[in-house]
Amino acid sequence: MLQLLEIELTKNKKQQPAADQLGFGNHFTDHMFIMDYSTDNGWHKPRIIPYQPIVLDPAAKVFHYGQTIFEGLKAYKTDDGRVLLFRPQKNIQRMNRSNERLSVPELDIDTVIEALKQLIAVDKDWIPTAPSTSLYIRPFIIATQAQLGVAPSTHYQFIIIMSPVGAYYTEGVNPVKIFVESDYVRSVKGGVGEAKTAGNYAAGLKAQELAKEKGYSQVLWLDGVHRKYIEEVGSMNVFFKINGVVHTPALNGSILDGVTRNSIIQLLQHWNVQVAQRPITIEELYEASRKGELEEAFGTGTAAVISPIGELNWKDDVLVINKGLTGELSKKLYDTLTGIQMGKLADPFGWMVEASAVNV
Repeated sequence: MLQLLEIELTKNKKQQPAADQLGFGNHFTDHMFIMDYSTDNGWHKPRIIPYQPIVLDPAAKVFHYGQTIFEGLKAYKTDDGRVLLFRPQKNIQRMNRSNERLSVPELDIDTVIEALKQLIAVDKDWIPTAPSTSLYIRPFIIATQAQLGVAPSTHYQFIIIMSPVGAYYTEGVNPVKIFVESDYVRSVKGGVGEAKTAGNYAAGLKAQELAKEKGYSQVLWLDGVHRKYIEEVGSMNVFFKINGVVHTPALNGSILDGVTRNSIIQLLQHWNVQVAQRPITIEELYEASRKGELEEAFGTGTAAVISPIGELNWKDDVLVINKGLTGELSKKLYDTLTGIQMGKLADPFGWMVEASAVNV
């Protein structure tokens, strides 16, 4: 178990926003967790301190070579006052896969989860309880060595910040409109597409900006080689129900292995719904729609949980899915997964981890 060297409580607590003023990622709790790394000492000096700016040397490698990775997960407060985390081990395991790809030192999973529990215990009053709200948790690592040579850093900081959030999309659980990107490329197999690193998201900003100018919430990426295989949305993995079978792009080295994606597949299989993980072309999706076989579509991710997709635009060919309405399966998945996360429904998979047992 992690023994924190220091817990420094803030003397100036912030005013917490009302539930209807949360948005996503706009407000942050009173405290943060930090742990340092050096090649001589490994990961050391874990501490909880008041939320504050980070001071870095201008030559820190994170600024110049993009050596940084992050994760996203959530905590929920149940009706009986417990605090639950959704599959935190999966997030830290994925963080370590991202670390390996970017030559960042591995984290000890148990240490990170214990640190997270202690941070939540300090700021537990920040966990919102209104419908569709939660405490979003952002662990991340930055390279801090002040040296301009192109090589892995010898020093890092691992930091956890937390933010009370509402719905990720302003549409809420209503269908979103997605623009299919045909010109820009986000990643290819062998790159860093399957790592949760800042550069992946920076590469998508221009296309996302252009999509929003056209009235679309997000971008659906096609593969970077053939420009025809569906990969993922900027913030979500994607699923399509065609003739009763749920199809999702297979993990291919350029798609993020989403924790919510994995959970939805398990849930569908638990319900004996057939799931096909395979390459899917944008052409066949449009053909399935023309034949009346495309029943519904949805995205999955920590931020949005389940987000129905009501419209796609590929080369100005607008495809309306399920009359632009939320599909029956999408709603059932959302209700079930959020019910498990909030402790309202049974958890047959053992996904939820109780965080409220920690006292600080």
